[in-house]
Amino acid sequence: MIIKRYILIIFALTLSLTVLGQIQIGKASFYSKRATGRMTASGDRLHHDSLTCAHRSYPFGTLLQVTNPSNGRMIVVRVNDRGPFVRGRIIDLSWAAAKVLGILSTGVANVIVEPLEHFHIPMKRDRDHIIPKVSEAIETEEFPWKNIKGVSLP
Repeated sequence: MIIKRYILIIFALTLSLTVLGQIQIGKASFYSKRATGRMTASGDRLHHDSLTCAHRSYPFGTLLQVTNPSNGRMIVVRVNDRGPFVRGRIIDLSWAAAKVLGILSTGVANVIVEPLEHFHIPMKRDRDHIIPKVSEAIETEEFPWKNIKGVSLP
């Protein structure tokens, strides 16, 4: 009896770990704007403008790339809830994520969901910022040395 229990636990763990790294293809729906303010399973409050989703098996905080193959649009969302609990659906998106993917008018759409292991947020530099060292600072008319609390500076 104990051996059967261990075999069942090992089987369940193996199955759940293999599902976490795979690409999933299925139907996606979205939360309505009326759901704003409700608590999610992770303890966060749901907001329709946030780029979040509900998934049954991925851990909270996992970043997922969701692609709509019918129009080619793609978005990255964060898992913060459990669900969907409707047969045939693999993910529930926030209203903003559904808007970006273009599924607001249809309500339900086929999507491709894949986890992101290494996600880098690109940063645009306006210009190279050069920070001078303290020893390189010099007194100019534009930036004269000032006395601070009665202490004179060199």
